[in-house]
Amino acid sequence: MATREELADEARRMSRVRTIVDVTSNLIMQSGLHRREAEALVMLARQKVLELFPGRAETFEIVYARRFQRLVDEFTRPDSRNEAVILPFPVRR
Repeated sequence: MATREELADEARRMSRVRTIVDVTSNLIMQSGLHRREAEALVMLARQKVLELFPGRAETFEIVYARRFQRLVDEFTRPDSRNEAVILPFPVRR
């Protein structure tokens, strides 16, 4: 059984995750970023979320990866270079 302190800590960390995801999503949608910049922003958000919840990379991929992929596809500008950058999101079969 979790203590009140543990529950409060998890709630605080989840609130922080929501803020990270919301700010990242809004920046992608409203900033006119190039694809490479948005991908770097997503990777930074992923890193910060995993610092708050170590070992939960698969959960991040399930919950947030598709959302970020859709936003990057829809709201970013093509890079000025012609080289492809692949996001490290796993393909679900």
